[in-house]
Amino acid sequence: MAKAALMDYDKALELFEPVLGFEVHVELSTKTKMFSSAPNYFGGEPNTNITPTCLGLPGSLPVVNGQAVRYSISLGLALGCSIAPSSRFARKNYFYPDLAKNYQISQFDEPIAFGGSVDVELPDGRMFTVPIERAHMEEDAGKLTHVGGATGRIQGAEYSLVDYNRAGVPLVEIVTDIIYGAEKDAPELAKAYVSTIRDIVVSLGISEARMERGNLRCDANISLRPRTVPGEPPAPLGTRTETKNVNSLRSVERAIRYEIQRQAAILADGGTITQETRHWHEDTGTTSAGRPKSDADDYRYFPEPDLLPVVPSLELIEELRAALPEPPAARRRRLKAEWGFTDLEFQDVQNAGLLVEVASTVSAGASPQAARKWWSGEISRIANARSAEPSALVTPTDVAALVALVDSGALNDRLARQVLEGVIDGEGTPQEVVDARGLAVVSDDGALIAAIDEALAAQPDVLAKIKDGKVQAAGAVIGAVMKAMKGQADAARVRELVLERAAAS
Repeated sequence: MAKAALMDYDKALELFEPVLGFEVHVELSTKTKMFSSAPNYFGGEPNTNITPTCLGLPGSLPVVNGQAVRYSISLGLALGCSIAPSSRFARKNYFYPDLAKNYQISQFDEPIAFGGSVDVELPDGRMFTVPIERAHMEEDAGKLTHVGGATGRIQGAEYSLVDYNRAGVPLVEIVTDIIYGAEKDAPELAKAYVSTIRDIVVSLGISEARMERGNLRCDANISLRPRTVPGEPPAPLGTRTETKNVNSLRSVERAIRYEIQRQAAILADGGTITQETRHWHEDTGTTSAGRPKSDADDYRYFPEPDLLPVVPSLELIEELRAALPEPPAARRRRLKAEWGFTDLEFQDVQNAGLLVEVASTVSAGASPQAARKWWSGEISRIANARSAEPSALVTPTDVAALVALVDSGALNDRLARQVLEGVIDGEGTPQEVVDARGLAVVSDDGALIAAIDEALAAQPDVLAKIKDGKVQAAGAVIGAVMKAMKGQADAARVRELVLERAAAS
């Protein structure tokens, strides 16, 4: 694949205005699927969480999941949308192996929620309002695994495997209206918007929103239009591309930036943009062409004949409205005050997309500062080294358990980092890693005193300095003891014992 020419980002913004749009798919955490009784959970053996309805077998009929409807209404309300008094399912026709019945049950011209907006906070604290066109219910497709190719995609693969476990999982697709005015902040806005949607669905308790598992996916639309002379009407909208199924906050930001630079280079050279889907490649930080993008007419939508319209009562809507959690902006202000973070500390957590992880870790029992330290520090470092999202490596429950071991004195920071690596590598919970690797801090004063006496005997000059009141000389003995104990000692306790032994000698 030839490498695309890119224009300098600042130069691209001088010549063109970026126009954005996002489609975020949220998998709902219901016990069963959208239209069948098949279980809805991640990680089952392939093709085990299925029913005849999931496979579109003759004679099988869909039945709407009532909990999924309630979750969808709650999400619509949280997005500031109006809830339709009546909404209808439709058949969206397209042919692909992971959609066994060759159509997807979705909503077309009668979505359950429409006409909302979301306030998004940019990294520097400025607020940007993203208009929401609609949020509609649908079912997910299955999953294809292409085997034998170099890229993991169908091109060049020897064969493909189909897993229908995900087929029929409840989805809400949130579609923004056209977004103007992002300008140079377009990549950052993209990341912040998806992060805000993630915060909302997690606070509602309707989705795990783990992007690495596909619980939350973003299709990022971008087009460029030429700048015009002030006073003249704006140029017509450009042709858009849609980068599909971007599954990390970092990748959403990078994909938007890349597409702006790629499209600008083509347009400035006199070329044209193809309306198409594009694939994001995390390893190279580039997009590649997918398929020509179909318009709604190509899907031949028509009303789903096997399902009645969804007609929620006003009482249900008001019940769900009353149960809404606080808006994300208010929640951020409350958490910042409760945690006692400085503006910079809280902004670092927010900009890194770690607010959900830190909040969940605090809820699991860790102190706010400890939760921030581990997520913003060691976990993020490992995530960057592995080109992964921090949330994909470890759970807040395990981080809280790690903090508890440090707080109890069972681990010091050095040992805790080793335990964290073991947890991330799949060796078990923090306690299980401690037990398996034998990493607990030595708390037996007898063992520590023996190591201290040996170190003092080996360094009589240091002992003399300590006895003369030069207590900083104890550092040499402490270092020797920590080395002898393979780091499995509390340095503060070792220091206390060194000074006691020196005074007693």
